[in-house]
Amino acid sequence: MKRSVELKIDVSEAAALGMNAHVAITVHLPDMTALANPTTVCFAFPGGGYCRRYYSFDMPDGSGGGEAGFHCDRGWIFIACDHLGFGESTIPEGNALNLDNVAAANDAMVRQVMARLEAGTLVDGLDPIVDATCLGIGQSMGGCFTVVAQGNHQTFHGIGVLGYSGVHTVVPTRPGQPPAAWPWISRRSSLDAPHVLNAAALAQAPGVTLGDAEALQAAARAGEHPFQWSFHHDDEPADIVTLDMMASAGLVDPLPEWRSATTPPCGVYMVAPGAVALEAAVVRVPVLIAMGERDVVPDPLGEPRAYKSAEDIQLFICPRMAHMHNFAPTRVRFWERIHNWGDGVAAQRRQG
Repeated sequence: MKRSVELKIDVSEAAALGMNAHVAITVHLPDMTALANPTTVCFAFPGGGYCRRYYSFDMPDGSGGGEAGFHCDRGWIFIACDHLGFGESTIPEGNALNLDNVAAANDAMVRQVMARLEAGTLVDGLDPIVDATCLGIGQSMGGCFTVVAQGNHQTFHGIGVLGYSGVHTVVPTRPGQPPAAWPWISRRSSLDAPHVLNAAALAQAPGVTLGDAEALQAAARAGEHPFQWSFHHDDEPADIVTLDMMASAGLVDPLPEWRSATTPPCGVYMVAPGAVALEAAVVRVPVLIAMGERDVVPDPLGEPRAYKSAEDIQLFICPRMAHMHNFAPTRVRFWERIHNWGDGVAAQRRQG
């Protein structure tokens, strides 16, 4: 029988925040009779404004357990994770978090979980699992953190970068609407005194500016959040789309299960051109670059150039899908592509 176990993993040392810090995870286990051998363990990281339940919630036509259930049905151990600053993980005050310490905490969590799986101490009733293939997939901001973790720490045997650009992430608005304005902030500067590289252009931008909460709320109340077109495909249920975008604007209480009440301010770093260029360039493991046909990747065919050292790069553009992949009517096709890629990474490891 499939089951899920909630855990909190201490990452205080890796995060180096001067405080106790933990990462909240949900371990989704397949029926032990269906557990793949050798085993694949997939760690999944959500995007900004979302929590780890993004990977397990069901759309109205779902078959149980969302994406987590899909992969478990096919023999994977699937672990959905809240980054620091998200969901039920530690939420530091102010601007203590950056791309590097969030990624370092994720790496520490993964290594502890994999060590406990090998020792048979992660979950009661689960026998030791030795030499499992360890995958990391991340959607949007989760993809950013996954690239940084892999570049800095070589965390995974393969990474899936889902709806995030290793070149330049740009959130488009509906055609005919002014483009959203995004500050390009140098990672060398603190958010307490940010160095905005495009400040002059930003001051003249006609569209909504990222971080302008009042403007985003006003647009949502008036009928459409500026990011709705890029986040949700037209074929999705209108009531769920409205709920998600009103939650994004802070106009829903309580939040839907897939949403996080917090997102760390450091997420703003990820929309600058080349924000993770160094980390992406040193990734050597197989990379799956996957996105919806309407997403935040301006030049999908140019994305492989970001991963200059990767030994294997695959690209998938899913039809009838926008940026929030797990809401799309074609989400199962997307999950199938991820699963086939992951099984391929595991097969390559056995051959290697």
